[in-house]
Amino acid sequence: MKPLLLAAALLAGCGTSAGSDQTTVTVFAAASLTESFTALEKRFETDNPGVDLRLNFAGSSALAQQLANGAAADVFAAADEKTVAGVAEHLESPAVFATNRLTIAVPRGNPAKITGLADLTRTDVTVVVCAPQVPCGAATRKVAPNLRPASEEQDVKAVLTKVAAGEADAGLVYVTDTRSGKVDAIDFPESAAVVNKYPIALTKQAPNALLARRFVDLVLSQTGQNELVRAGFGKP
Repeated sequence: MKPLLLAAALLAGCGTSAGSDQTTVTVFAAASLTESFTALEKRFETDNPGVDLRLNFAGSSALAQQLANGAAADVFAAADEKTVAGVAEHLESPAVFATNRLTIAVPRGNPAKITGLADLTRTDVTVVVCAPQVPCGAATRKVAPNLRPASEEQDVKAVLTKVAAGEADAGLVYVTDTRSGKVDAIDFPESAAVVNKYPIALTKQAPNALLARRFVDLVLSQTGQNELVRAGFGKP
């Protein structure tokens, strides 16, 4: 990183990383935002020399629990509104910045010949999904309440990893997660009935609130929206 160039007045009260002159902004973000927020990280650090944007990706419910337990973060971006509502006392006003929906991920070539949601109930098909407390798991429960998965994972990337490795014949993930090319995607019409809205908010105890607001503004800006659409997200 370049030496800190931001005016001292802008960073009054902001902490810096131990042993350096860099200012750290910590963002807790849903695992499904990994690719898009990593791209925005580069843009943000370029526009704000001397700032280290640290992205903590995990299942939204796990991140919310960390916030509830007092973890220090400047921004929280979750994969559904329910999770954010559960920690509303720790957040400033959330704003929805993207939407997402489920699709069926299958190993490349689709060896189990999955064609739709009904195939996931076949006895010869091994299916993995997100745990019900995770937004992608809650969406799965709504769209496929009778599904009997072989395992329930703590975030959507864990589901994707198992499918890509051939440990499962299929998994329910977000449309955005299949853009990696590691798996094939089988869309199903029922997914249109369950669309996740992604909110983002500053935390009330943000160590670097001014810079955190700049990141939120970037996500909500046309630049941020373009990156999210490129990753496969729907508009808010």
